[in-house]
Amino acid sequence: MPYKAVVNIENIVATVTLDQTLDLYAMERSVPNVEYDPDQFPGLIFRLESPKITSLIFKSGKMVVTGAKSTDELIKAVKRIIKTLKKYGMQLTGKPKIQIQNIVASANLHVIVNLDKAAFLLENNMYEPEQFPGLIYRMDEPRVVLLIFSSGKMVITGAKREDEVHKAVKKIFDKLVELDCVKPVEEEELEF
Repeated sequence: MPYKAVVNIENIVATVTLDQTLDLYAMERSVPNVEYDPDQFPGLIFRLESPKITSLIFKSGKMVVTGAKSTDELIKAVKRIIKTLKKYGMQLTGKPKIQIQNIVASANLHVIVNLDKAAFLLENNMYEPEQFPGLIYRMDEPRVVLLIFSSGKMVITGAKREDEVHKAVKKIFDKLVELDCVKPVEEEELEF
């Protein structure tokens, strides 16, 4: 059966360490379009419109950046955030350290998956169709979790690098084919 999966990175969550403390009150006063209400949440919220990325900035010098659709987009966004903070008078020293915490992706295998059979034959899975329509599969290498649906669509979470997502999708496809848990999508079953 030919492999014709389509994979999309939906969101990358990363932490950024600046190795210095930050004055969030000063940022709120001088940087436009930020939100800071320490009574509600301890971090300052910094949003970029394009690409649509949100950063939570904490006084410890740590940031959580979410919304990027690629590693390149994430790096560009962090550079843009740092540049904007400097432009408005923030004294930032040192180079930010970026660490990806989680990549969430979607995929479509373009096959029908027999989830009952897959649940019986795959190790490290959970499938309770009366609770949730997808099979939850924990892959050891790469270390990700896949939510697999009978439509051949899936959600992949837990990856630290984009190539891990692609590797996991190819690996589960090959395993499902090997276990004879997939069949081709009939023409009338195709979505339009």
